[in-house]
This record gives sequence, structure tokens and C-alpha cells, in this order.
Amino acid sequence: MPDKTASTATPLPSQARTSLWRDRDFLLLWGGGATSDLGSAVSTLLIPLMAVQDVGATTFQIAMLSLARRLPAAVLSLPAGVVVDRLRKRRLMIWCQVLCAVAMGSVPAVAFFGHVHLWQLYVVTAAVGSVGVFFGIADLSYLPGVLTRDQLVDGNAKLNATETASDAAGPALGALLAGVVTAARALAVDAVSYVIAAATLVLMRSPDPAPEPDRSRTTPVSFRVAMTVGLRYAWRNPVLRAIACCTATANLGIVAVGSLEVVYLVRSLHAAAPVVGVVLGAGVLGGFVGSLLAKPLTVRVGNARVMWLSLIVCAPFALMMPLATPGYGLILYSLGWAVFNAGGAVYQTAQMAYRQSNIPRELLGRVNAGIRWVVWSTMPLGALLGGIVGTWLGLHTALWFATGFLAATGLWLLASPLRGWRDIPES
Repeated sequence: MPDKTASTATPLPSQARTSLWRDRDFLLLWGGGATSDLGSAVSTLLIPLMAVQDVGATTFQIAMLSLARRLPAAVLSLPAGVVVDRLRKRRLMIWCQVLCAVAMGSVPAVAFFGHVHLWQLYVVTAAVGSVGVFFGIADLSYLPGVLTRDQLVDGNAKLNATETASDAAGPALGALLAGVVTAARALAVDAVSYVIAAATLVLMRSPDPAPEPDRSRTTPVSFRVAMTVGLRYAWRNPVLRAIACCTATANLGIVAVGSLEVVYLVRSLHAAAPVVGVVLGAGVLGGFVGSLLAKPLTVRVGNARVMWLSLIVCAPFALMMPLATPGYGLILYSLGWAVFNAGGAVYQTAQMAYRQSNIPRELLGRVNAGIRWVVWSTMPLGALLGGIVGTWLGLHTALWFATGFLAATGLWLLASPLRGWRDIPES
């Protein structure tokens, strides 16, 4: 795809002409994804909570749980992109949901008959993370086959809104369930959510087309060579390269914060489990607000300008999180997290719509996989950063390090061609 340097080129459409509320297949995809997102948000709190309260895990062991879920992305993203481009995407997504349901359901099953050990939490977390690599790339690459080009901003905004709403409600729901039936048995909610998501995919009527041939090559290439095609394509495009570096920096900070926040709130700020759920849920709620604002802001500000402006304005608020204190001072943690997530949701919606509408369809899985390999490879580093710095220098110092990375994310976009554009030129 040749890159254009003038903002006077035809911009990406930023407002859908057809209402998605009447699109049966999108509603099924949206509803199933929302259910699965809520279940995953519940387990995001419950698994480290089990490690802290039931197993007595150390700070480093809790950080390694985050590493177990994120490390598969660094190993499997590139081969997953080739698999996604060579298989029917919806069928692959269904099998991914079924496998995740089995893995997550093993925890409440074992808890019903006995005691869950830390090693099982590592195995289940790694299994769900591995399968999630394939599902995430397939899901992102499948959406352009369900929606038209001018519906992508609206569709991504709706999907991101429900994901962030789930992230906001999930910790509070998880804390409530843990108090009623124990954290281990409450993980059954996540297992059931995967089953529901698989069922909605089965019910969709849209064809699940066979993979499209790669028009850029006249002869088949080996699996190893195919893995690098998307990565090279993304790295040669200055906009995609800036998006990858920006998201990678954000993910490093987000995972570092995520590996610390439960133990930090419980042990350093003396917050009870229900309070932890409320604090984290309120912080994530900003992402829901940002998703609702993404479409009107894109129309008003421009789909290029809105990417960097949202992060430059909102990302520095993450530095409020280490300023939190016990009691009412916890509001600072929620507020800093909420404003950062609001800006991140606007950025995420705009950059996903750009990728889905400008990358050639036959390369979409591999290019998305190449970008995800870059942006997800920093996640294990974030978990290690949180665990090592938190152990050696203390949880509070580690939180300052993590939020410092979050505050700097928008600088990558300012150094790219996006700085001079209002709208992204259409390829």
C-alpha cells in the first residue's frame, strides 16, 4: 500500500450510513463478544484474588500469572496470523471459545471436589492466553467481512464500548461472586460466557468464506516465510509502525499496572476485596465513555488527529494513580485510570478502523498478527517489570514506573505523519 503524505486525499469514511441495530449478524457477534468480555473481566479479578487470599502467593508469583497469560502472544502471534489467513475465520473462533470454556471450567470443577493449586492457575491462564491469540486475530480480521467499510468506525466503537463496560462491571461482579460462592467456584461464570459466545457465532447466517488467495504472490510460500509477510508490511508503513510502537508502550504499562494493582490495593492501601472491585471498575468505566465519544469525536476532529490528540491529552492522567492513599484517596487511582482509558478507547477505535479498511483483505490476518506480535511482546516485559521492580524496590515505586510508560504513549504518534493530517488518506 503506497503511503500518501497529503491530508487532502480522500479521507476514510467516519460515519456509517446503515444502522447496525438492524444487522442480525453484527448483533449476534456483538452480544456474544460482550458476554465473553464480561466473563473474562470477572476472571481477571478472581484469579489473582485467589492467588492472594487462597494460595498465599508472593508479589512475584502474582506477576507471573500475568506473564503466563501474556507470554503466548509473543510466541504465537506470527504463526497465528498465517493460520487465520488460511482457515475459515468464524469456524476457528468457535473452536477457540469452546477450548477456553473447557480450560476455565476446570477451576470450579476442581474446587468443587478439593483445593485449587497455584500450578493449575498458571496452566489455565496460559491455555486461555494461547487460545486467545488465535481468537483475537481472527475476530479482528473477521469484522470487515460482516460490516461494510463505512460501518467499521461505528462497529468498532460499539464493540469497544461493551468491552470496556464489561471491564468496568467485571471486577465488581467478581468481588460479589467471590464473597458469595468463593473465587474458585465463581470462575464458572467465565466458562459459561465462552459457551454463550460460541453459540452466537454458530447462529450467524453470514457466509464463512474460504481464505482469499494472496494476489501479491504468484507461487505459494512456506509457512515460515508467510509469518514475516505481515510484519514487514506493517513496519514499512509509517502510520502502522507508529501505531504498533504506541500500542506496545501502552501495553507494557497496562500489564505492569495490572500485575501490581490487586496486591497493591490490598496490601499497601488496605482495601477490602469489594472496594478493590469498585475502584478498578470505576477506573475502567472511562474506557466506556471514551468508546461512546469515539464516533462523534472522529467526525469532528478527524480520524488521524483524534488518534494522537486523545492520548496527548488523556494519557498523563495515569500519573495520578500512584498518588492514591487509603480511604477516599482511592478516588485518585480510579480517576487517573478512567481518564487514561477514555483516551485509549478513542485511539483504539480509530486505529482499528484504519487497519481493517486499508490493509488488503488477503493479508489482514498476517498484518494484524505482525502488529500484535509487536504490541503483545511487550506484555510479558510489563509483567516482569511489575514483578521485579515491585519485589526489589516496592509496589509504590513499581507503580510509578508503570504509569510513566502510560503517560508517554502519545509521543510515538506525534513523531509520525499523523501529526500533520486531519484525516488518514485512503489507500
